[in-house]
Amino acid sequence: MVKLTAGEVFNSHNGHFKHDSLFNKPPGSWVKTSQGNLMLAIHPTMGDFTKLMPRTATVIYPKDLGAILVSGDIFPGAKVLEAGCGSGAVTICLMRAVGEKGHVYSYDIREDMIERTKQNVNEMLPEMTNMSIELGDVSSKIDHDDLDRIILDLPEPWKVVENACHSLKLGGILLSFLPTILQVHELSETLKVNPNFSMVETSELMVRSWNVAQRSVRPDHRMIGHTGFITTARKCVPLKN
Repeated sequence: MVKLTAGEVFNSHNGHFKHDSLFNKPPGSWVKTSQGNLMLAIHPTMGDFTKLMPRTATVIYPKDLGAILVSGDIFPGAKVLEAGCGSGAVTICLMRAVGEKGHVYSYDIREDMIERTKQNVNEMLPEMTNMSIELGDVSSKIDHDDLDRIILDLPEPWKVVENACHSLKLGGILLSFLPTILQVHELSETLKVNPNFSMVETSELMVRSWNVAQRSVRPDHRMIGHTGFITTARKCVPLKN
């Protein structure tokens, strides 16, 4: 998360070193600080960038980003609509997953969110052009059809269900990320009474890291507990009575 600049100095409690000392060195190189400490220089992962990138709203964190990709079955070449781009964490994740042959149509109702997403996407994926972003409310209208997936990070996703019926392919997946179970309940009930959706499922993910040393193997005292719920549903042919 530090950009190397000629003549600049990196400072930390472990000492300092000149940026120039890392020029032309590969990722994974070690550098010695002024205090004699060794520091490892590597490129940030998408998870690193997500946790530390500038933001205008709370981002969806790495543990849930991975689950969204798997639960939403995001695949190379997919056409994915995302609503509620926030600061761009999910956008970046989706862009990498659909690849150059896929496309991410991203929407938000706030211009400041859109601008922040554009900046973060350009910072992380400057060479990729498989994303378009617009100001708009998908609960009022979705301008795209034949979509493979719809990913929602909105406070009232149940208002999008009817429009999603017309825009998703048969067999396509609607996925919503929500912070409270009351929101999940409202969405699930809306999906279950809609004949165009089936297989409504909700899950959450908790992560606990472990300390593994020669004489001690134990879980961390802290863990990442609840952050949000993931609800998915599949578009289907309506059953006839």
